[in-house]
Amino acid sequence: MVVQKFGGTSVADPTAVRRLIEIVRAARSRDSKGPVVVVSAMSGVTDALLAIAAAAGAGKEAEASDRVAQLRERHLVAARDLAPGQHDALEATLGGAFDQLTAIVKALAVLREVSARTLDVIAAMGELLNSRIIAAALVDAGIPAEWVDARHTIVTNDDHTRAVPLLRETHAAMRATIAPLVDAGRVPVLGGFIASTTEGHTTTLGRGGSDYSAALVGAGVDAREIQIWTDVDGMLTADPRVVSSPRLVPELSFTEAAELAYFGAKVLHPSTILPAVERDIPVRILNSWKPDGSGTLITAAGAPDGTALAGLASKRDVTVVDITSSRMLMAYGFLRQVFEVFERFRTAVDVVTTSEVSVSVTVDDRRHLEAIVEALREYGEVCVEPEMALLCAVGDRLRNEPEIAARVVGVLEEVPLRMISQAASRRNITVVLRQADLKHAMQRLHEEFFA
Repeated sequence: MVVQKFGGTSVADPTAVRRLIEIVRAARSRDSKGPVVVVSAMSGVTDALLAIAAAAGAGKEAEASDRVAQLRERHLVAARDLAPGQHDALEATLGGAFDQLTAIVKALAVLREVSARTLDVIAAMGELLNSRIIAAALVDAGIPAEWVDARHTIVTNDDHTRAVPLLRETHAAMRATIAPLVDAGRVPVLGGFIASTTEGHTTTLGRGGSDYSAALVGAGVDAREIQIWTDVDGMLTADPRVVSSPRLVPELSFTEAAELAYFGAKVLHPSTILPAVERDIPVRILNSWKPDGSGTLITAAGAPDGTALAGLASKRDVTVVDITSSRMLMAYGFLRQVFEVFERFRTAVDVVTTSEVSVSVTVDDRRHLEAIVEALREYGEVCVEPEMALLCAVGDRLRNEPEIAARVVGVLEEVPLRMISQAASRRNITVVLRQADLKHAMQRLHEEFFA
């Protein structure tokens, strides 16, 4: 049995959903059970819901209500098109959900305050509505599907808008809700991204959380494979916006995929693979527009005869922060003091390099940068360099073949490099350079390793 997750572009409209139905039908013909289907909200709906919350919280009830009416019409039109045989019951269900959203908008417009808990209730609507429609569409197409409320399958803590799953409770809930349906020959359909606390309060897993939901479900039902259906052929050797002709990566290891995802390969959410890694469940990335493609397979071992590098990834809009102080020389506790500043302002650091009297870090979250710099000046001189970028070369072979790292740096000999870092896992080598040099540098590396 497989778990199939369909992202926003794969469920964007009735035409996309009809492709989904045929993909599910094909999977059902191959396996004796399942599949389990996890779906995102329609493309753009989550952003629209967050805009509704913002408008209502600002007291703009008319604007928020207009947006609710637009979403209502979009979902009702899709429901009429995809599930005409269940039109009355489905329209009543969707109408009830939108009536609830309208009541929330009115309350927020009076209170002029949107708590994280309320924001989760609003943001969850997209997946709840779309999973209802898709379950009904599958039934209308002759597939024995059944809608499952994802809030009854994934249990989290109460850190609203970025909740952390409680694995023991989640696996128990899946055994109680999803497993019996699969055993009965049904196709469970649930929304990704959403969950609930042990007290039953709605939570969300953060942006990109639908992939995480699919991995949690796959681990919970011991799936043979987790499939992420999107609008690209799989993981590519480089960002197609930077390199004109990147190649498809047919197979990756879990660690290579995690590194590429963390450093900017947007096809896969970094958290997606964590539950799969723990259970050694393969993850396959596939294109819903080209369902016959082989995609990219992500496994524990990776490709047995892999290339020197698995791929390249990059992050733009990075800022380098340098802290220089003679007090750092031969002193203990200095680095702890520096990183406590970043912790205090909840700002993550990507790359770190140190010398005898200085430490350099990169950040891509600049919301608290001025306050961070002010706090760091207590420990030394601080210099900030904006408009920088990270370029990361990833490959398991970097661990045992140091000449590959030398080739990476050698190819970039004419590019001014601000920082060079190789993590303890030795599966990536990361350079920090001016954002203006990123395109040229990535093209040179791609020509060297993949052309």
